[in-house]
Amino acid sequence: MHPAYERDPFATSLETRILSCGEEKGRPFAILEDTVFYPEGGGQPCDLGTVNGVAVVEVQKHEGGIRHYLEAAVPAGPAALKLDWARRFDHMQQHTGQHLLTAVAQDRFQWETTAFHLGASVCDIELSAPAISLRDMAQLEEAVASEIRAHREVSARWVSPEAYGQEAVRSRGLPEGHAGDIRLVQIAGVDLNTCGGTHLRHTGEIEALKLLGTESIRGGTRLFYVAGGRLRNRLGAHEQRNAALRALLGAPDEDLIPALQIKLDQLLALERRGRKLEEDLAEYQAAALAAQPGSLVEAHLEGRDMAYLQKLTRGILMADPAKAVFLTAGSGGQGLFLLGAGEASRLDVPAAGKAVAAILGAKGGGAGKSYQGKAPSLEARVLAMAALREMEP
Repeated sequence: MHPAYERDPFATSLETRILSCGEEKGRPFAILEDTVFYPEGGGQPCDLGTVNGVAVVEVQKHEGGIRHYLEAAVPAGPAALKLDWARRFDHMQQHTGQHLLTAVAQDRFQWETTAFHLGASVCDIELSAPAISLRDMAQLEEAVASEIRAHREVSARWVSPEAYGQEAVRSRGLPEGHAGDIRLVQIAGVDLNTCGGTHLRHTGEIEALKLLGTESIRGGTRLFYVAGGRLRNRLGAHEQRNAALRALLGAPDEDLIPALQIKLDQLLALERRGRKLEEDLAEYQAAALAAQPGSLVEAHLEGRDMAYLQKLTRGILMADPAKAVFLTAGSGGQGLFLLGAGEASRLDVPAAGKAVAAILGAKGGGAGKSYQGKAPSLEARVLAMAALREMEP
């Protein structure tokens, strides 16, 4: 007997029996007499739902049977199955859409489908086309839409291996080790294919199919699409984003990209101006710090990053190579420190850097005349500074 998900893919519940139970790597599973849950395979994810009210988290074929992995263990005996219908119907829309898309791509453009993937939000097929132009993609999408409007019947049947040899089947071949009858899925007048998945009753139930784009892969082309409810959900999400962008940019849909480009150009100009101001500030601060008396210069600069500390250190040491520099910066509760020395300074920077890191509880490293690191806080900065004073030559 074929399982219920094959006999009637529109069945949403089933009364059956749990034949046996087990556990695999800490996950309980049940083997049922019959099931409405499709096990993962052929590019289609498994169904979800409940068995006696316990969530089904995964369904897989295993050694000729089907394991239903559950959120918690259940005893053998009578079982009431309830299918996550929204998930199942979405999968049927995407999978039936794939059959139609594959058939039209091959018949119209001679592009063979070499792989199929039903993703959580977007689906794709891999085609033998080296590339697909926007014009060809538009023509393919329109041809698929025409077949959806044609409301073509979708049906499934089983045939013997002998009868299979007499059928005009479009197939990438049977699974390795397959024996016995073969399941064929037919879109009337369009396609006949081997498939064990769940499908709609006619192409009209696909509702619509939208091609999203392509990417090159293994000498062919991966073509992305969404169908049915996913297309409507995607359009709704796009409309919400566009509404937010219209409010932010003060522009209608057709002017959103030019308006955003203006904002980006303005931001880029501000960033350039900010970098110039930062360079001027670093130059000014470096000159002021280099003029401090003594061989060790120190400063704390709130909100600055390591790049600024490095720039400032270079400026100080260029002005006075005999100086050593200890700079810190803080942001969001975290601390940064940098210890550097000029060519004429006699401070042992690696040793001093390790001592400072230990006092601050920091992670750091360096070589030669520079040592830098990150600290969880700068509460012990005064102690670190005192230790450096003691280590001055």
